[in-house]
Amino acid sequence: MITLGVLRTMANKSPSVHRTALLAGTAALLGLLTACGSGGDGTASSPTTLSGTAAPASDGGTSAAATATDSVTQSTGPSGEAASAKPSKTASSAVAAASGRCHTSELKATVGRNDPGAGQENFPIVLTNTSSHTCTVRGFPGAAFVDASGKQLGPDPKRESGSAPTTVTLAPGHSAWAGLTFSNPEVSGANPATPAALLVTPPDERASLKVTWTGGQVPVSGNSSSVFLTVFNPGTGA
Repeated sequence: MITLGVLRTMANKSPSVHRTALLAGTAALLGLLTACGSGGDGTASSPTTLSGTAAPASDGGTSAAATATDSVTQSTGPSGEAASAKPSKTASSAVAAASGRCHTSELKATVGRNDPGAGQENFPIVLTNTSSHTCTVRGFPGAAFVDASGKQLGPDPKRESGSAPTTVTLAPGHSAWAGLTFSNPEVSGANPATPAALLVTPPDERASLKVTWTGGQVPVSGNSSSVFLTVFNPGTGA
């Protein structure tokens, strides 16, 4: 270590030597101060954190952003960039039960406009869903002509051969129709009668719906007196 006595000795020498000695002494003094600034135990002092640098992560913790990411599944596009975030698990939707058949109490029956042709009378029997839920009809209706006292006129109608039943789904307010056809008695020579009403029974039901009959005479006995029915189809048959 350079002492003050040495510095005084150097000061009595030539100016150049004096200047050199001062520089050397200054460097030595700075080195001495730096050495004194060390912890003495050989360890370096703590680093200084500059303004604008990121703070260190918490010890052993998980950042809020990481936690939030764990709770969702990132949806990525073709480029690999996150497109949206969705819940990793969603409740599965319950499978809707198949619609049950329409019951008589849920339906309204009407008879549509006649569409005659080649001596044949063709009426659509229409069933309309009046309930607040969807139901189905499938197959043939039941039908019977009755007089004012409720007595049946003629035999039960026959089912048209070659008609393939299909299930018709009726939302509330929607309709299905089946054909009611017979030969005009004036053409066929069958014994006629004028019904007061037509009783319509929905497929697989026992209770009937009563519809006022306004279609004129129908065959009830004799030759060509058969009445035929077709299966239900969607719509009103109009």
